[in-house]
Amino acid sequence: MDDDTLELEVHDLVAQVLTGIYSEETHLPQPLRISLTVLLDAAARYAPDTPLGASKNYLDLRHAATDALATAGHFTLIEAVADHIAETLFLQDRRVRRVKVKIVKLAIAEAGESIGITLVRHRG
Repeated sequence: MDDDTLELEVHDLVAQVLTGIYSEETHLPQPLRISLTVLLDAAARYAPDTPLGASKNYLDLRHAATDALATAGHFTLIEAVADHIAETLFLQDRRVRRVKVKIVKLAIAEAGESIGITLVRHRG
């Protein structure tokens, strides 16, 4: 029998992050579009009066993809940005089983295309 899970989603956050390998990228933050899907252990039931503690605050996801990155310094690769977000979420809450992070580098799009990565990490 499978355990019940809950997916929390926050999509299309835009964060300014110090990332890149080229000299023109390393001194100024770049805009990244970040989307998160976080798999949690679900409560046995969600009644109308279930308190927030039975789930996870969406603002925690937003914090991991914005404020927590701002204090982390320079990331050479956007893969490292995704890893930092995943680790932040794992540290925040033991119920987090899996984190999926999609990052699009907005500064390099020429014709509206989405160029980036998707990283999925599971709690080890």
